[in-house]
Amino acid sequence: MTISSENCSFQYQLNQTNQPLDVNCLLFLIILGKILLNILTLGIRRKNTYQNFMEYFCISLAFVDLLLLVNISFISYFRDFVLLGIRFTKYHICLFTQIISFTYGFLHYPVFLIAYIDYYLNFSKTTKLSFKCQKLFYFFIIILLWISVLAYVLGDPAIYQSLKAQNVHSYQCPFYVSSQSYWLSFSMIMILSVAFITSWSEVITLVQAIRITSYMNETILYFPFSSHSSYMVSSKKILLSKLIVCFLGTWLPFVLLQVIILLFKVQIPAYIEMNIPWLYFVNSFLIATVYWFNYHKLNLRDIALPVDPFVNWKCCFIPFIIPNLGQIEKPVSIIIC
Repeated sequence: MTISSENCSFQYQLNQTNQPLDVNCLLFLIILGKILLNILTLGIRRKNTYQNFMEYFCISLAFVDLLLLVNISFISYFRDFVLLGIRFTKYHICLFTQIISFTYGFLHYPVFLIAYIDYYLNFSKTTKLSFKCQKLFYFFIIILLWISVLAYVLGDPAIYQSLKAQNVHSYQCPFYVSSQSYWLSFSMIMILSVAFITSWSEVITLVQAIRITSYMNETILYFPFSSHSSYMVSSKKILLSKLIVCFLGTWLPFVLLQVIILLFKVQIPAYIEMNIPWLYFVNSFLIATVYWFNYHKLNLRDIALPVDPFVNWKCCFIPFIIPNLGQIEKPVSIIIC
């Protein structure tokens, strides 16, 4: 009977010990998968884009994800060690990931706002900084943003109590789910829905007129363009329909994913939800918004348009004639896939 009791006690202690290790292993695999997704997204994006805030922030996010993975790997390997007078155990893996989750969760609004201001200023040409000065300015803003949000997370009493409770119940590892990302996604989907409903007839006509061909070793979509149109975009409604076609032509699967997440209220930890594909999705939405509010300035001859790493917005509204494309009676407008 004594042997049976000891076996039960040993089995209980073994289960308690293995449970955090399973969570740590799962965290390692998730962060590794996220880093691979970051590398893939950064690898397939267009490389001829000019420097902007969002590009540099995506790189900083990939770097922080890499630091988190190294942290998890280091602690998982040594398990229990002392560094600079601080004792680290396997439970610090959950603690550090929770801190990162809170930090990521509070970054959505600031990144969205700063990126929009950056595009607006660059589009309006109100700032004229040299390449090096602009690069240093973005670096300073990003470092200040990370430090500010991290300081807020570590100094917030409610977050401190949450992290302290996790230390008491160390066998549990709950993660923060950001409300910022939910409302940001909800707002973007609602704006897209209203824009589509407003110009649905123009969008359907545009989609029905689209043809597929090959030009300069690229697959392109083209549609008839009014012969009396000039380089200046004269109608916001016509521009809106073309922006929708361009945006959904690239991001439709991601839009559907966001709709599913919103409808079913899927709870995604903040350290997963803040990722580079999501940021580039927001980036394309911001560029389209800047185009919409500055439609009267969309003149190819007078202004350099912002270049999107994934969507070729310029071809939405700029007349472009393709030579040797067959018997085409009218000029065409191009959307590059």
